[in-house]
Amino acid sequence: MDSTGSARAWSWRGTGREWTRLARAFALSVLIHLLVYGGYRVARYLDLPSDWLLPQRLRFAHQLARALAEKEESLQRPETPLVFVEVSPRQATEEPPPDTPFYSDRNARAANREADQETERPRLTGTQEQVPKTEEGAGSPAVEEYQPLQPAVARPVQPEAPPPPPPIQTPAEPRPQGDLALAGNQPETPPAQVEAPRPSRPRTLAEARARQGAQSLPGERMRQEGGVRARLEFESLDVKASPFGDYDAAFVRAVADRWYALLDAKRYPGYQRGRVVLRFQLHSDGRVTDLQVVEATVGLDLSLLCEMAVLDPAPYPPWPRELRRLIQGEVRKVQFTFYYN
Repeated sequence: MDSTGSARAWSWRGTGREWTRLARAFALSVLIHLLVYGGYRVARYLDLPSDWLLPQRLRFAHQLARALAEKEESLQRPETPLVFVEVSPRQATEEPPPDTPFYSDRNARAANREADQETERPRLTGTQEQVPKTEEGAGSPAVEEYQPLQPAVARPVQPEAPPPPPPIQTPAEPRPQGDLALAGNQPETPPAQVEAPRPSRPRTLAEARARQGAQSLPGERMRQEGGVRARLEFESLDVKASPFGDYDAAFVRAVADRWYALLDAKRYPGYQRGRVVLRFQLHSDGRVTDLQVVEATVGLDLSLLCEMAVLDPAPYPPWPRELRRLIQGEVRKVQFTFYYN
């Protein structure tokens, strides 16, 4: 009996020790999990990288693997090019649209005058299908040939001529009586001719755009089938405001003005149809380099006009500070398409 009782006591004591050991292990596990979760929350609050607790070698390997994965994903994902679209003041809205390939210096929401269906894009009633444009633009005024600004040369001072002698006054003949008087040849004073001063060439793209005012870029409105719920007195696309908008709007204006001026000087008859696609690098100081013709379905002469339209106004103004901060580099790759319709 004694031996049996002692065996039972020893068994109960061993089981109690096991329970105590399990409780301690459970408490330690909970504490470790709390510490890990607390460290994670602190790292999120302090905006620390996710691998900040790893050793330096493991952290470098982790960052390299993540960079390679992001690079591979970006190569596999087709990149949608952003297209600049001019937005007039009446089209501008405060609310930005959802995802859209169009950007400008203002937000705009899709709208049409009338539509017999409801789709994801508005119905546009223009005449061309290449350029996304919703406002009719007048022809661009002729632009003078680009010349460097030079100080005006002072004209030599001419000595004043002596005043002419006063005319000899003859007594006037008596006028005949009656309702009519004899008409004579009276000396007419020539009207003063005032020549309006010729406007000076704008020194910056911003000044050129300010002189243009609200005038739309030249070109015809786009034709597109579709329909959206918004019914307004004008047509509009989904366009998102971008920090690039102001600079690119002035850039497009300068290139378009130069292109139309070259066409006017050439007296382009308009019988050729096609397009010219240019790619170049726009540097932060306004220089244009590495210009190449990617596609040209018109003659060489019209293709050269497009190249001159981009190169003649250069160098363009330097990038604004915000633009340089967003790009995080010194060069932008730009593609410009000219349509001959």
